Amino acid sequence: MVLDSSDYVRWFRQSSPYINAHRERTFVVAFSGEAVAAPSFPNLVHDLALLSSLGVRLVLVPGARPQVERRLQERGAEIRYVNGLRITDEAALACVKEAVGSVRVEIEALLSMGVANSPMAGFRMQVASGNFVAARPLGVRDGVDYEHTGEVRRVDEQAIRERLDSGAVVLVSPLGYSPTGEVFNLYAEDVAFAVARELNADKLLFLLEREPLKDDRGEPWRELTVAEAEAQLARLRDALPAELGRLWQGAIDACRGGVPRVHLLDGRQDGALLLELFTRDGVGTLLTANPFETTRRATLDDVGGVLELIRPLEQDGVLVRRSRELLETEIEHFTVLERDGMIVACAALYPHRAEMMGEVACVAVHPDYQRHGRAELLLKQVERQARSQGLAQVFVLTTRTAHWFQERGYSTTGLDQLPVARRELYNYKRNSKAFLKNL
Repeated sequence: MVLDSSDYVRWFRQSSPYINAHRERTFVVAFSGEAVAAPSFPNLVHDLALLSSLGVRLVLVPGARPQVERRLQERGAEIRYVNGLRITDEAALACVKEAVGSVRVEIEALLSMGVANSPMAGFRMQVASGNFVAARPLGVRDGVDYEHTGEVRRVDEQAIRERLDSGAVVLVSPLGYSPTGEVFNLYAEDVAFAVARELNADKLLFLLEREPLKDDRGEPWRELTVAEAEAQLARLRDALPAELGRLWQGAIDACRGGVPRVHLLDGRQDGALLLELFTRDGVGTLLTANPFETTRRATLDDVGGVLELIRPLEQDGVLVRRSRELLETEIEHFTVLERDGMIVACAALYPHRAEMMGEVACVAVHPDYQRHGRAELLLKQVERQARSQGLAQVFVLTTRTAHWFQERGYSTTGLDQLPVARRELYNYKRNSKAFLKNL
């Protein structure tokens, strides 16, 4: 698809806040050996290089399972699994070291490209790798010796930071080393989780070889808090493949361990990484330690966002026009719904305490976020505020949304039932209808 010039300009302008927000942030990006083997892998590497050129501090954690399995097949050997854990014997470890080394060299080579006809023309990158992960053996469990399969013991966070500070992209392979000089085969996912926690990474992103998980309606989960993710995992655990269950549990633990956001993406989608990071809604599943959308009382800093939200409705005659100066004096009456730094919905409550009534006004939702219950959420929020202020009734004046309010318990009322101060300001030219609700 060829972008129209206006589409390109609009997309670039919309992505600019994220370019600024991501600069100097630390992202850990994990991807599978299947992604490395895919014909489209150079595209992913170019996207990673673009992130680095925009100032993102990158730590890459690649897997190597298909590369290991191919070498095992060539030698007539295999990695055995017991209780969902793999056993790495001497023959298998040799294949693991070979495969991991091959993957590392391939990534370094692609990140070193700079020919004129490549997306990385004119951009030189440094890649740093090394013995960043100390490991210990899984040992003997339930009578089974897992030999050279290990688990992360410690991440050399200082060494990784030094490489990042020098401007390098850091490559951390799924191998761990012990003080006695042993090498252990690690799960790449576990390495990514450990590295993200130790670095207090701003984001941990997994590029998976599958579509995002879907809810009961068949819609992909876009955002989940830790509590919501735990509830879904408990409900679906028996239906999930063991590896995916481990990944979800690890993502939850990472959020609880200090990683603010964990992203699960379909790595088979070309450009998934850029679409997730530079569009407001992304394309994958986001796990957050805190809600992605928050409802709060507005402040003076929100005046610009509220004006941008309500201006189209004012121009269409749905809302009464408010100047910036007026809104600045009234902003304390507003409640806003903020989504990743953007005001996507608002509502106001103007109390008339003498009559123990409150006016609900300026209920507005951004066109991209309508029909998902946000307006009703805000309406309930301002009604709760009215109750907390001791108000007995709320009313609304509207020209076009009468049915919507009626469906939520508001009844037709006469103007004579409204507070005196509000009747004096009534605009007969607009001919708004009045609706009342007992709290």
